[in-house]
Amino acid sequence: MTTDDAPRLWAIVGATGTGKTGLSLDLAHALHARGRAVEIVNADAMQLYRGMDIGTAKLPATERRGIPHHLFDALAVTDEAAVAWYQPTARETITGVFSRGADAILVGGSGLYVSSVLWDFRFPPRDSAVRAELEAKLESEGPGVLFARLRAMDPAAAERIDPRNGRRVVRALEVLALGEDTHGGALPAEPDLWHPRTTILATEIERETLVGLLDARVEAMWEQGLLDEVSALRAEGIERGATAARAIGYAQALTHLRGGMTRAEAIAETQALTRRYARRQVSWFRRYADARRLDVRTARADALVDEVRGDEVRGDEVWG
Repeated sequence: MTTDDAPRLWAIVGATGTGKTGLSLDLAHALHARGRAVEIVNADAMQLYRGMDIGTAKLPATERRGIPHHLFDALAVTDEAAVAWYQPTARETITGVFSRGADAILVGGSGLYVSSVLWDFRFPPRDSAVRAELEAKLESEGPGVLFARLRAMDPAAAERIDPRNGRRVVRALEVLALGEDTHGGALPAEPDLWHPRTTILATEIERETLVGLLDARVEAMWEQGLLDEVSALRAEGIERGATAARAIGYAQALTHLRGGMTRAEAIAETQALTRRYARRQVSWFRRYADARRLDVRTARADALVDEVRGDEVRGDEVWG
């Protein structure tokens, strides 16, 4: 197999609403036109869940242009999505794609999930007894008390964690209790690529425009039937799920269905949390120093493919 024939891992990353899904399809089409087989692998934590479609902007199977898609609908809403599970699962999936002589396109905006695949780093150990004790304290004392403990023990990790995210706080304290350093949701200081032929494309839209797009997107999701979707997922046990029930949009819809807030309040809170999440995504992906940054409204997938090939021929490519 020549270097040009060797499979490539393409990663399309960026904040929610910046056009990653459309670019993944256009890129696959451009690669097909140049004789490359392509398969797409999901790196959005919430799109792992079956039935969570409208609120995650999941691409319907009928719109996937015949391109194989992997790790969509991989979990039940009662399962816990954990990056320690996702990393080996996604890498095994990508290795399978490569074994078929195809390029893989990893697409998603869940920063730690994407990074766990792209770079070669391991996750700290787990201890179910320690975690159970911390989760009991979370239930009885709330996240604020545990976050204060984390801030005293590891200020750097605390800076990177939302103090209201009890799951993340518990995980950080669990790692510290086991005598390990917390990764704190950070990249390794000197990351090594897991797959040497990797190209990273980071989608970006200026903040002023993106805010309006995100607010409109949330309103559209409610108009498209998010409440009906969440009602159906209640029968599937979403309220027992450690991860799915906390997803932005779904948590607010559940609260509305229980009578805890009005429709307008639920939409407004979802919009605010979506904007905040997008800001965190932008900050995360800015750490990808060698990513090719682009605006999907003007970028052309065929030109991107030719540009990457040209860089490789010239020997300019390092991380992509």
